[in-house]
Amino acid sequence: MDMYIDRAVCIIFMVLLSSSGFGLAGDIVHEDDVAPKRPGCDNKFVLVKVPIWVNGVQSNEYVGVGGRFGLNLESKEKHANHTRLALADPPDCCRTPKNKLKGEVILVYRGNCSFTTKANAAEEANASAILIINNETELFKMVCEANADLDIKIPAVMLPQDAGENLEGFMGNSTVSVALYSPKRPAVDIAEVFLWLMAVGTILCGSFWSAWTAREAAIEQDKLLKDASEEYLLTEGVGASGFVDINTTSAVLFVVFASCFLVMLYEFMSAKFIVVLVVLFCIGGVEGLQTCFVALLSWYVYSSSLYPSANMLVHRYCMCMVLPFAS
Repeated sequence: MDMYIDRAVCIIFMVLLSSSGFGLAGDIVHEDDVAPKRPGCDNKFVLVKVPIWVNGVQSNEYVGVGGRFGLNLESKEKHANHTRLALADPPDCCRTPKNKLKGEVILVYRGNCSFTTKANAAEEANASAILIINNETELFKMVCEANADLDIKIPAVMLPQDAGENLEGFMGNSTVSVALYSPKRPAVDIAEVFLWLMAVGTILCGSFWSAWTAREAAIEQDKLLKDASEEYLLTEGVGASGFVDINTTSAVLFVVFASCFLVMLYEFMSAKFIVVLVVLFCIGGVEGLQTCFVALLSWYVYSSSLYPSANMLVHRYCMCMVLPFAS
């Protein structure tokens, strides 16, 4: 019994070690000491959620990144204002836009001038925030240029190119409004706690179940040795084992391979990799289903010899369920 408890403790330690490492990898704040900092240009690069409403109906939600400069955003959606979106004229917003704004969020395109120049021009036009559309389908960290005017009192957020194209398409014949907020990472993530409890609970149950079955087998063996009943020995010898023994080595290897696979999934995320992932999950599902069917069929063959009448009822029930589809 002590051996199984030690095994469980070892496996739980490995699960804790691996889960703690991945818990820190998905933060919404990106610390970057390489990008230049100075007063007025020392914001953290945070992910920004941008839900949109088209004609008053909530539609898509995009994810952007906040710049090094500008005003910090609200952390909760309920505190973020729903503000109308306006397209800059000129679209690059390298000078004060011709359209005078009344607190709208202005949508501009990257290029032809610096990020801070765009933000200052948008602020002069009375915009409440500026959304800068990148020229690629990726996010880019907006930093401050040397000798730039950093007295910027509006938030600056960058969105990927596809998000900008969608927003401009919606604005062609509809009224579009947005809300900008940057949620803070909670101190305790309920989903991570739940997954951790599932993993630890599964390992604990498996370890104690293994110890319990070993103890029951030892008790039965003692009974057989005392009774010396050969008939009972032959009866017990029929059938297959109902459980699979998982040792410490296999559990540690599983944690290592699973961690490596998660790193690959994060680093090489693409459509082709998703297809490979689906194929691997299908193979695993088929293997698991095969194991379940083998166990059920083995139990069925064994029980049919002990309870012939029950076997006949099960057979008739299966035939009644299958015949309508066969015809």
